Amino acid sequence: MRKERATSEAAPIVQEQLDPLPEDLPSVFDDGAALEDPTPIGVVIGSEGLAIDPAADAAMSISGDSHQRSNSDTCSSTRLEDDRVVPSRFSTSHVSSFRSIRPDAFKTEFHPKSGCSTAFESFSTFDRTHRDAVSNSVVEDGSEPWHPFQTRGDFEFSELAHKAALNKDLTNQLLALIQRLLSGEARLTLHSDHDVREAWTHAAKLMTPFEKHVVNVHHAKHDLEFDVHYRPLWDWAMDILQDPLLQPHFTWDAQHLYKHNGERFERFIDEPWTGDRWWNIQSLLPQENAVPFAFILYTDKSHLSSSGKVKAYPVIVRCGNLPTHIRNSNHGLGGGQLVGWLPIVPEDSANDRKLSYTNLKRVVWHQAFLKLLDSITRLSRVGFAYKTHNGLIRTLYPIVLILSADYEEQGLNSGCPCPICLVPSNELRDHSKTHPRRRSEEAIARFELYKRSRRIGEELMRSQSWRPVENAFWHVNHSCPHAALCFDPLHINDGGLFCNHLFVEFKKILASIGRHAEKTVDTQHEAFPRWRNFNHFKSVMNVFFSDGNKLLDIAKQVIFTAQNVLTHEEHPIGFALLRCIASYLQYHMYILLDVHTETTLAAGERELRTFQNHLEEYIAMHDPEAMQKNWNFPKVHLGKHAFMDIREKGAARNFSTRPNESHHGPIRKYYLLQTNRKDAAEQILRLDHKSLVSEFIRSRLEHHDQTRLKKILDQGTLEDDENETLDDRSFSGHIYLGSPQKSVTLAYIEENYLSRVFRDFRKKLSKFLNEFLPAHSIPIPGGRSWFITSPTDKLQEFRYLKVNYESMVDWKVATDYLRCNPSFHGRERFDCALVRSVDRHQNEKLIFVRLHFMFQYTIGTETLPLALVTSLDAPTSSRGCVADEKLRLKRLRSRPPSSSEIIPLRSIVRGALLAPDFKHSGDYFLVNYIDTDMFLRSQTLFQ
Repeated sequence: MRKERATSEAAPIVQEQLDPLPEDLPSVFDDGAALEDPTPIGVVIGSEGLAIDPAADAAMSISGDSHQRSNSDTCSSTRLEDDRVVPSRFSTSHVSSFRSIRPDAFKTEFHPKSGCSTAFESFSTFDRTHRDAVSNSVVEDGSEPWHPFQTRGDFEFSELAHKAALNKDLTNQLLALIQRLLSGEARLTLHSDHDVREAWTHAAKLMTPFEKHVVNVHHAKHDLEFDVHYRPLWDWAMDILQDPLLQPHFTWDAQHLYKHNGERFERFIDEPWTGDRWWNIQSLLPQENAVPFAFILYTDKSHLSSSGKVKAYPVIVRCGNLPTHIRNSNHGLGGGQLVGWLPIVPEDSANDRKLSYTNLKRVVWHQAFLKLLDSITRLSRVGFAYKTHNGLIRTLYPIVLILSADYEEQGLNSGCPCPICLVPSNELRDHSKTHPRRRSEEAIARFELYKRSRRIGEELMRSQSWRPVENAFWHVNHSCPHAALCFDPLHINDGGLFCNHLFVEFKKILASIGRHAEKTVDTQHEAFPRWRNFNHFKSVMNVFFSDGNKLLDIAKQVIFTAQNVLTHEEHPIGFALLRCIASYLQYHMYILLDVHTETTLAAGERELRTFQNHLEEYIAMHDPEAMQKNWNFPKVHLGKHAFMDIREKGAARNFSTRPNESHHGPIRKYYLLQTNRKDAAEQILRLDHKSLVSEFIRSRLEHHDQTRLKKILDQGTLEDDENETLDDRSFSGHIYLGSPQKSVTLAYIEENYLSRVFRDFRKKLSKFLNEFLPAHSIPIPGGRSWFITSPTDKLQEFRYLKVNYESMVDWKVATDYLRCNPSFHGRERFDCALVRSVDRHQNEKLIFVRLHFMFQYTIGTETLPLALVTSLDAPTSSRGCVADEKLRLKRLRSRPPSSSEIIPLRSIVRGALLAPDFKHSGDYFLVNYIDTDMFLRSQTLFQ
């Protein structure tokens, strides 16, 4: 997050160095604006050959905090530690002849009410993290951050007992054992479970507790009562506003961010305050110093018992003014917190389908939710004066910016089933049309008419599928629920459109072909190569998956595991479905980008229309009378709102339910392990409050420890300590080798490594070194002009490689974890990588290689990290070109094993996952959906 500033003195000085900029830059964010000469998707300043002006203040660096640029060897261009260029065909010396970019590659326009002038900054100064802004005096010397626990040992024991879900008997037994074993090195004053409970009772006062309220509803001549538990939202807000560890990280003013793409400044969007909705709301606030305090609310029912009879309806809150890495964390005070426990109207088989009973559920929900919102309704109109960490007085206006929920569909029987717009139910899959947005003002007017005349009002409401229910969000200014509701990639796409529709169709088609087709797909899923944090499946055809993350990974694999089964010639309908899935993956990957530019938003919207066209083609191939599937359902339509939501509220990770789903696990654990299954809500909420207090105290202990450590140890000692556990930490260079093996001689390699890949290994090494050493002015020992390897020369093998690279999505450091191991968890694992090379004309090019052997070889004082690889740049001719193009497949062909060669490991740009073409040996497909960087990068690689 950028520091707030008054009028900046630096900005005008920088601006004088630039050519005058037009006041009205064209932008796809403005209605009707056209892109002028759009840059290809994924082009990055200072990467892949763009030349940088020398005055750019080290703009080529990526910072070690993985947020901005630091050392040049972490960029896409790869260099040795002393900046010497890698030679021969794997050279990085080539620089494209692009013109120099402007010295300041980032531009920030602040909201007019902020009092801040437009800022122009280089890569090295553009920093929104506030890493050093926290005062070291958060926990004063001599204080006790573990208070109100008597000692640190008391807190840490109580924290452990809570996390381990120890019951009373186990707690007493463990304390008795500890007391017997204590040697006096630490003080522990707890002696029983009673002492632990007393300590938690005192600690509970540190944070806002839950309250209980009874909602009374009259229905069918009966007065019904429902319990709602909640933390007043503004009390929770005050807890985080008063936390000195969080205060420097709040962003208050709307911002428009731009990055120079080599031609012009192009707007990009990531955090909520960079979207249009924040800007528009701030413009409507009355005072000059007025800013939104943005609540992000999530709610979704979940099962507590395995039978599904016991359910929970939690409400999770996050603060939209905090940056993503804090806000989307599920640990610490700044992350998601449980603030509500809504009542659930019991199922009634006799009344469930009656409109009156459906309305009852909504009345109870909104009345309960209104209690949660009650503390911010008045403040949303009058504001709250708050002194920021840098001494400025801002008037905070609470708003509900985002509703992140798996909201229930209104059903196809309603005329306009979308809760965001007024699309008719028979046009849900038509993305070429844009329908009017729902507005709270219109709903309120119709509801007031309904209260005066039920017959007339009900008819008007029914025409647009409104419910005759007072909406809780009407009471909070600038919090229209239809504007706050967002497209959710997890439930709408992964667990909806793909899981319940495209994947179901996929299984039906394979089942109609026969068991051999199903078995082939399952077998090829099992043979699919493995990758870090990527689910691997032995079978997908007869297994039901409810986990959205697994469904996303299945979607990313089915194109590759079924392309040789559902061919265009033999199964045209199945092939048409694969085209739909391929297009679905394309537009879904655009949605998942953490940073969006004008270019990527426009490309995503084009792909959504392409998906619609492929879906229409697939539907047209079926007999209308025989086809039982109705493709006019709400989730096929909601993709229409995805890119609009991104423009208005930032990247999808701001409103996805994915970060909130993990809250259901602890709640379920509390119920199963630490309650007596009676009055479970109150017991669970007490345990959750204990967790919140524990995180609060833990954050202060960690800050206290870090402050003391900095005073005791010098920086060099701290860095040495970090290096001891580098395998488990981030690292600042470009590559890191791990899993070292014992050193062996070259003779040993030639005698024991019998694969064709190792043929003439020593000869290939000698050839490489005699090109590499002179090119980098590395002296050959003994002053010779030609280096000769000896059979007794030693090398050391490594089987694990970490590669830092600059992401094309957000321009931050990302890390790939590569294996080159003949037996990794009992299987061969030889990963692939994208490397920098040159063609025969010494023009730079990028190619894919498979790693077979990674090692270090020492010459004099130089230790060189090298690898034996086979290249995947053999000509692919016209094999499968039509199908490849239609399924968006990127085909590669491996060179023969005997043509293996040596490369410097620093020529690796990043890792790559390649899936085999199960029909043609030696052919592979790039899995460009493995992450969003590879998705964007592949579009420039295969142009």
